[in-house]
Amino acid sequence: MTRLADTGVSEEVLARACAGDDAAREAIYSALAPATLTLIRRMVGQRALSEDIFQDTMMTFYERLPQFRREAPLGAWLRQIAISRCLMHLRSPWRRARLYLDAVRLPGAPDEAPPPVTPPYAGESIDVERALATLSPTARAVVWMYEVEGYTHQEIAREFGRSVSFSKSQLARAHARLRAWFEPQDNRQSCTLN
Repeated sequence: MTRLADTGVSEEVLARACAGDDAAREAIYSALAPATLTLIRRMVGQRALSEDIFQDTMMTFYERLPQFRREAPLGAWLRQIAISRCLMHLRSPWRRARLYLDAVRLPGAPDEAPPPVTPPYAGESIDVERALATLSPTARAVVWMYEVEGYTHQEIAREFGRSVSFSKSQLARAHARLRAWFEPQDNRQSCTLN
């Protein structure tokens, strides 16, 4: 998989896109959109929401394209826009309020616990998406930024407005949880009585 930050386009295509050429903009979209949507989906974890953030990211990208200074690959610039949009969502007071309201059950409301996410059985293919879904949105974002996008702990801390130890501890906890997820089923003790 190619990292978004490493993806670029030719200067000629970029110049035409900045001038408003639809074919050049389509070529840029074809080159950058799949990795951008993957990045957003892995950080946010919800398909419909990821598509909304992706749409917002691409709109912002094309609105600002004439301002691109060519100091980094075009993919790195788009990655920054996408991550910024994802973190804005994760820090949103509306999101926190919705999570709080979802956690509070109204009296008399039926219990609607989400179905448990079960780890794969031995021999089953590894499902990274299901494993990442077991992480909190913040931990998932830190893992993706560090492991896939190549951010340093200092850069992650800066993006979240937190300390470097925040990034390191989020990553360590996420790694521990993912290790438990991928642990072979044979090593776990049975809860059934014989």
